[in-house]
Amino acid sequence: MTHQNTAAGNSSRSRLLKVTLTVAVLASAFTALMWTTLREGTEYFKHVDEVMVNPQQWEGKSLQLHGYVVPGSIMVKPSTLEYKFKVQNNPARIGEAGHVVEASYKGIVPATFKDEAEVVLRGKLTPQGFHTEPNGVVAKCPSKYEAKAAAGAGT
Repeated sequence: MTHQNTAAGNSSRSRLLKVTLTVAVLASAFTALMWTTLREGTEYFKHVDEVMVNPQQWEGKSLQLHGYVVPGSIMVKPSTLEYKFKVQNNPARIGEAGHVVEASYKGIVPATFKDEAEVVLRGKLTPQGFHTEPNGVVAKCPSKYEAKAAAGAGT
């Protein structure tokens, strides 16, 4: 009877070893997959003031940059889809100083891309400014339009 107990004990240890090794291999594979995926695909969502306090820290990193188009700053190169404009942290308000970043974009901009529009730009910061990637401009209507619409709804 001791021979059967020994065989059963070896079988239990063998099964436990197989389960432990399987769990260890799966955990290692999952950790490696998460590390490589997050390391390459990390994209930060930042406001202009957060980035421009220390721009060197953010240069070359994938960013979604939130801000407002500085009034009068939108320039389009004739006969191209090349845009240069400035983005600041807050809408233009008298007496409120804030950081401004120069931005560039090549492509079709949304119809809502105008002076004072709230924007989120996807791209990378360089020493020359923020380079927006293709289809990297999302613009919301300026809040003054929302106020007019709300006032008109009450009539």
